[in-house]
Amino acid sequence: MAVLPAALGALPAPAVAEPEDFDEFWRLTLSEARAHDLAVERTEVVQPLSEIVYWDLTFSGFGGHRVRAWLSMPARRGREPLPVVVQVPGYGRGRGLAGEAPHVAAAGMAHLLLDVRGQGFGYGCGGETPDFGTDGAPEAPGVVTRGISSPETYYYRRLIADAVRAIEAVRSLPDVDAARTMVMGNSQGGGVALAVAGLVDGLAGVTVSVPFLCDVPAVLPMAQGEPYNELSRYLAVRRAGREEVLRTLSYVDGVNHARRASAPSLWALALRDVTCPTLGGQQALAAYGGEAEVHLFPDNGHEGGEYHYLRRQLQWLRERAGW
Repeated sequence: MAVLPAALGALPAPAVAEPEDFDEFWRLTLSEARAHDLAVERTEVVQPLSEIVYWDLTFSGFGGHRVRAWLSMPARRGREPLPVVVQVPGYGRGRGLAGEAPHVAAAGMAHLLLDVRGQGFGYGCGGETPDFGTDGAPEAPGVVTRGISSPETYYYRRLIADAVRAIEAVRSLPDVDAARTMVMGNSQGGGVALAVAGLVDGLAGVTVSVPFLCDVPAVLPMAQGEPYNELSRYLAVRRAGREEVLRTLSYVDGVNHARRASAPSLWALALRDVTCPTLGGQQALAAYGGEAEVHLFPDNGHEGGEYHYLRRQLQWLRERAGW
């Protein structure tokens, strides 16, 4: 397991339970997703950045639903397959517009920016992948409570399956080096990246910052603002359903997935984060099954290290790619 920086001090045991059928649940989920052909398609798109080439890429995710992503690569590249970074956006964001997130491709690697199903409602320039398959129960605004009455119908089951299939889709491309596949994410994307790290073999690296959905029972009482407030408002009305909700969340919790991860990892934690309280990220880091490099930002909230950390991320990803 990863070694925590001394500055974080000792931690209590995680509050999240681990379901007995956790591994079987995810084995069946991914088996169901893989029953649908990936059917990867990509079309080059026009955008204003002359040094980067973009494609509109689609593939079959959870339930065979068509999921979109932006694939980008340096315009001036050789014939050798490139290392690739799959990125999951934060809560409320879709893939946006082509050219909106150029940093990874500008650093010389292929970049797949996942379009998060049913999102694109909070910031950025939107998304184009709809969500399907809710259980019909009432939900708060946003997606945190969508289908939360059961692990089988829960929104994040679908999104995590989409992210795993995104890895499989990009690894199938001839101009990508499957052995140098990495995953990155901030906030929601960080929590999903941890799930991917626990579910996908052979990743060359994982980079996570201020992760969401980690030790949810412990952080929910201290979290402020969205998206955890959506969950609190839901439970304030559905008082008798709390244990059922926490059970569902345990299947997507980053602590449980981190235990199963082994790829080298890079982390950023912000010690004044009240949106995704730092304790959750600390518990996921403590549980993580591989080596970890950790950057702490003691005076920052959920914005974390911003470009200060992104510079290290890009350097670290290039190092993991063997450059």
